[in-house]
Amino acid sequence: MINASVLKNMKPSARLINVGRGELVAEDELIDALRDGAIAGAALDVFDTEPLPEDSPLWTLENVLISPHMSGDAAGWRDRLARLFIDNAHRYSRGEDLQNVVDKKRGYVSS
Repeated sequence: MINASVLKNMKPSARLINVGRGELVAEDELIDALRDGAIAGAALDVFDTEPLPEDSPLWTLENVLISPHMSGDAAGWRDRLARLFIDNAHRYSRGEDLQNVVDKKRGYVSS
């Protein structure tokens, strides 16, 4: 989705934020845009290759913020996940709709 053409059409003051999926951004083209000043910066939580390789230029670019891909590592997430699983098991046994079902065409929970 985000390639050289898209980056070229962004304002020079723009900053790209990607916390979705690494493959949404053409990393080499983003690196070029960041080096050339086509955009002001980027904040990245996801990468095409994870973990981000040690030799990636993204580590050393001053206009890039990198955060650990840990959005699911919130306090209590395991307990909430266990409760969701148990609730869905009960729903399944009663023939009811399940909660938090991922729409595989969209790639996310759509309801």
